[in-house]
Amino acid sequence: MKIMSKLKSIAFLQLGIFTLSISLSTTANSNRQDTDMFNSSTLSEQSAENIREITQRPRAPQQPRLPQRPQQPRNADTTTLIDGTVVNTQQLVDLGNTLYHDTSLSTPAGQSCASCHDMNTGFDDPNSANPSSIGADQQSFGTRNAPTTSYSAFIPPPRLVLTQRGAQRLVGGLFIDGRSASLEEQAKEPFLNPAEMGNNTEQDVITKIAISTYATEFELLFGDDILLNAEQAYNYVADAIAAFERSAIFSPFTSKFDQVQAGTANFTAAESRGLNIFNTKGQCQVCHDGNRAVFSNFTYRNIGVPSNPQLPAFINDPNFIDLGLGAISGNRQNDGEFRVPSLRNIADTSPYMHNGVFTTLREVIEFYNTRDTTFSQSPEVNRNIAQGGRLGELNLTINEVDDLVAFLETLSDE
Repeated sequence: MKIMSKLKSIAFLQLGIFTLSISLSTTANSNRQDTDMFNSSTLSEQSAENIREITQRPRAPQQPRLPQRPQQPRNADTTTLIDGTVVNTQQLVDLGNTLYHDTSLSTPAGQSCASCHDMNTGFDDPNSANPSSIGADQQSFGTRNAPTTSYSAFIPPPRLVLTQRGAQRLVGGLFIDGRSASLEEQAKEPFLNPAEMGNNTEQDVITKIAISTYATEFELLFGDDILLNAEQAYNYVADAIAAFERSAIFSPFTSKFDQVQAGTANFTAAESRGLNIFNTKGQCQVCHDGNRAVFSNFTYRNIGVPSNPQLPAFINDPNFIDLGLGAISGNRQNDGEFRVPSLRNIADTSPYMHNGVFTTLREVIEFYNTRDTTFSQSPEVNRNIAQGGRLGELNLTINEVDDLVAFLETLSDE
């Protein structure tokens, strides 16, 4: 079930706001002008260095923290930004909504954040026919399937934890390769990506905002003449978009699953059987723990996904390989690893996997079910492949696959 119709005017938005206070972070304060694409594995030197520093830093033993549903701040009327500026929360979110949907901020005009992360389709690309999204120039394609931005407020910043076996494992990080530490840092990249919104510099983006219909609102919120300071104004653009992404619009918790948890609905027999399979024979809960609100433990795995021959990057170069986290950390043991995604709205966000190789939930489940038995395609990165439990040989029957699909469909917001 699709989430909601596209908003026609921010004037009609009545948002329930969760926590929007942002802690100071040197990583989040970085003002990089790299040309990473939102779905690309290409990294700036600074991003790669940030992750390498994290993955090489010694840490004391610790267990992953369970992410908590955002709570309203003590003073919900104002939000403190990364630089310490205090602004009106509702105005910040409304501005973020405007920026998120503004198609004039690309070069050429015509593409916005919502173009590839549309609330009508689970906050992913509404064009599910392509495994990756087309850029504003209508010629360039990203190298990855556009991930959903729903519930992205729950993704923690990247940090190392120790597993029960004493190994270090990265948890959290924005983008599916973990290269950004915060929603603010992530929000800056698509504007400057030549395969996405196509701007050359931060100044290009701010110049467009300065001549927009909401330039006055921008200045009223952040100060007179703020648009004359491109670097600072660009940081505020990211702050506003991140605030919008932290709103209840992106994390409504209105699925049938949530209603069942609240005692206002009941699963069908098939959905109940699917939930049982999810937690037992299917072993889905190992990585998609339902106790974690968004059905992800935010770790990284190479599960042996095959290459997608329909991916534009693969068509252009049949030797194309996406190393995922390994391209950031520089550690071959991370090659092919991607962050475990949320399962919220999973039925609405096809195609699936980092390269969009599977187009239905049934195909995804059959891959997990038969990867090590009858599945015929080779892994894109044939090393570091996760082998935990019965992954790859689950022995699920056709009826059990049907039931598991039925349960996953209950995770779609209304």
